[in-house]
Amino acid sequence: MRKLCLLLLIFHSSLFATPVRVLVNDWSSQQILANIAEQVFIRLGYEVEFINVEVDAQWYLLKSNKADLQLEVWQGTMEEKYTQLLNSGGLVDLGTYSVATREDWWYPMYVKDACPGLPDWRALRKCHDIFVRSDSRGKGVYVAGPWEKPDRARIKALGLNFVVKQVEDDQALWRELANATAQQQAILIFNWTPNWVGSVYSGEFVEFPVHSKACEEDAKWGINAELPYDCGNPRSGWLKKVSSNRFVELFPCLANGLRQFDLTNDEIESLSAKVDVEKQTPKQVAQSWVIENRARWHAIFNTCKQ
Repeated sequence: MRKLCLLLLIFHSSLFATPVRVLVNDWSSQQILANIAEQVFIRLGYEVEFINVEVDAQWYLLKSNKADLQLEVWQGTMEEKYTQLLNSGGLVDLGTYSVATREDWWYPMYVKDACPGLPDWRALRKCHDIFVRSDSRGKGVYVAGPWEKPDRARIKALGLNFVVKQVEDDQALWRELANATAQQQAILIFNWTPNWVGSVYSGEFVEFPVHSKACEEDAKWGINAELPYDCGNPRSGWLKKVSSNRFVELFPCLANGLRQFDLTNDEIESLSAKVDVEKQTPKQVAQSWVIENRARWHAIFNTCKQ
């Protein structure tokens, strides 16, 4: 009996010494959520390891159990990979936030004065010249993030006289936006909600033809019968939490807690603004949130304490 108790104690100790490996991507809200998880788990007695990774590389890490948690999966940019892995058993869905997401082309409101007809996408056919830059060879410029989107295919399918300038991360996007707005220059930029931008800048998404899965898979669908992607991105998408199978097996209590963990659009925007506007670090924002919301997270994780 003593030997059995010793073995159970060793197993229990080794379990909590096994780190929860949390994926960290290159935009503020995702980094804040990763840090909130870290701060909560540490307070419960768990080890946490961050894995900084690009979005495209994270799926292999999840399905091969080399990473455990991705706490901000966007329908607009990640649905295809998410669905593939979910259907093949390569990841676990830990639930959806009470959030409606959108990711698409966006412009500051003053641009509308120089491009009558916006937010209808067809206005861009007539006013592409206001988005021309010195190195764009007479074409309008759309500033995209580093994340996988069918922007070039959309431009071709909709007959837009634009080129794509792809930047390395969200901070580069915001520098482009800040520089343009400071000089009241026309800019089209990749934006998403929830994030901090809507609380600082007045603007709108371009309204492309309504998204359909057929738009991506059937060239005959839509206004261009020869090419796919003649539509916008989903206008009211989901935001999910996912994990590896290893995480659910080793940490079922944490998994159940994360299924109940929720944030709203306004909360995520407010948290993101603390990083991108107030210049706090994601860790500082997370620490403040965890201290201020102890009763909230403790209510769903209290049984998981070491």
